[in-house]
Amino acid sequence: MGLRSLIESYNEAWNRQDLDAVASMHTDDIVFHNWTAGERVEGAGAVRAHIGRIFENWPTLRFTGRSLRIGDDFVVSEWTAHATRDGQSVEWDGIDVFPIRNGKIARKDVYSSSHAPRTDRSPRA
Repeated sequence: MGLRSLIESYNEAWNRQDLDAVASMHTDDIVFHNWTAGERVEGAGAVRAHIGRIFENWPTLRFTGRSLRIGDDFVVSEWTAHATRDGQSVEWDGIDVFPIRNGKIARKDVYSSSHAPRTDRSPRA
């Protein structure tokens, strides 16, 4: 599977909140680091559990891709997240940086504006 196909499949699995599919695309020593939230988790089992909690806490969370930048062994994915919180639609923008090793995601570094999401009444910058 090429890098574009890998990340597109990964993003689709996130949107389905398919934890098995998401986890199958990680290396055993995956590192998930959400720099904005200050969350860093290492290892396939711990990362799987962490993502499972994200899905539990955000059952309406979905992502719309905005661009993919593909290198020889990495992908940068620009996206907008959409969810409902307290009955209100919210969205925020972000970037994931994915180093790839042996056809799997070795790391996911997340940088986003989730600390200040736009609501359905907020203008988009």
